[in-house]
Amino acid sequence: MRTPQGMNNLPGLHWPTPANRIENLRPNTPVRRLELVVLRMYPQRMIASSSYTGPVAAACGRDETGLVGLVFWADQVKQVNVGDVIRIESGWCRSRDGALVVSTGKHGKLSIVSRFDRRDAACTSRNHKEGEAVGDLARSHSHE
Repeated sequence: MRTPQGMNNLPGLHWPTPANRIENLRPNTPVRRLELVVLRMYPQRMIASSSYTGPVAAACGRDETGLVGLVFWADQVKQVNVGDVIRIESGWCRSRDGALVVSTGKHGKLSIVSRFDRRDAACTSRNHKEGEAVGDLARSHSHE
């Protein structure tokens, strides 16, 4: 199994084996199960429509096979942090401006598989510089 460049040497980081991988996602299809790491979150905004009123935040994430856009709704906006490994179950995949976007939608489920511990990353970065690899990876893909 391949890992994202620069992340294969991080202690304690093991990529999950999800039922779906980003490379297998297709627009306008359900997402049964997808596990990925959150690379970046954009500021939340409030929306009001006939089907939903509340906070929404865009994000991007990756697994060992690629990058995907994410949409977090309501409590998910505050629940998820950059660096967390999350699982989306019973969600959806859409295409927006040619890029794939995944969300739980109304009926899906989001869970945190593992939290990124900033204290451990700071210690690792000082001692072994692996923390810099995570930062470099996030910065290099933040605009994609």
